[in-house]
Amino acid sequence: MYHNRLLPQIAVSTILVGMLLLVAASSADAARWMPKPGTGAWQFQLQGKIDTSIDADVYEVDGFDVSKKTVRKLHSQGRKVICYIDVGSWETYRPDKNLFPKSVLGKKYDGYPNERWLDIRKYKLFAKPLKQRIAMCARKGFDGLEPDNIAGFENDTGFPLTAKDQLRFNRWIARQAHRKGLSVALKNDGSQAKQLVGNFDFAVVEQCFQYNECGQYLPFIRANKAVYVVEYEAANNTFCGRAEKLRFNAIGKEYDLFARPFRPCT
Repeated sequence: MYHNRLLPQIAVSTILVGMLLLVAASSADAARWMPKPGTGAWQFQLQGKIDTSIDADVYEVDGFDVSKKTVRKLHSQGRKVICYIDVGSWETYRPDKNLFPKSVLGKKYDGYPNERWLDIRKYKLFAKPLKQRIAMCARKGFDGLEPDNIAGFENDTGFPLTAKDQLRFNRWIARQAHRKGLSVALKNDGSQAKQLVGNFDFAVVEQCFQYNECGQYLPFIRANKAVYVVEYEAANNTFCGRAEKLRFNAIGKEYDLFARPFRPCT
């Protein structure tokens, strides 16, 4: 019988490589910002000059519009900063708009005439600008990433997107963020939260109290991961008590998302 003396050595080498990869992954997780439930107020501002005087532990701001200097200033004040970018829709006013092929542009986003849905089934055709956006967030020193419009399969995009398509795309986005050292939020994809909680580090949710959808994000709380909620129409006294019980970080804002009004629950 032929005996390959190299086989035991190969097996040991394979185990060692696997262990090193696990250690590297654990180290990356430890270095990444991992927000916990119920830890202070957050601010969500996407328009106007950033008001750094707002009393919030976490700021979410536009990745294109906000400079590295502003991010550095917020850090000097002890704040964490989340980078907002669109990944599931195309915007006419972004400097990289021409890097998206016309073939992947779908219907207009309802209520936003300057936005069109993207065909995420073919995300490899526009992977380059998305990777560049995520790299921009990392270069500016952001702590986390909020990739918007990652629940296209539930909307009229002009494409026959499926839940499976969305899971594949969302997980790809999460991997790109992690490779750049950024934590990453699941945004408004509550129906898939249970499946994606292992891939994402926290959640950002709009109006889940108004539409009775907050329960979908409890897998994040159970995993000791923060859920940041913004309500636009509901008064604080109608949701803050519930948010506290759920350990959600909730605020009230206006739809235009200027610095003020800022109505934190804490």
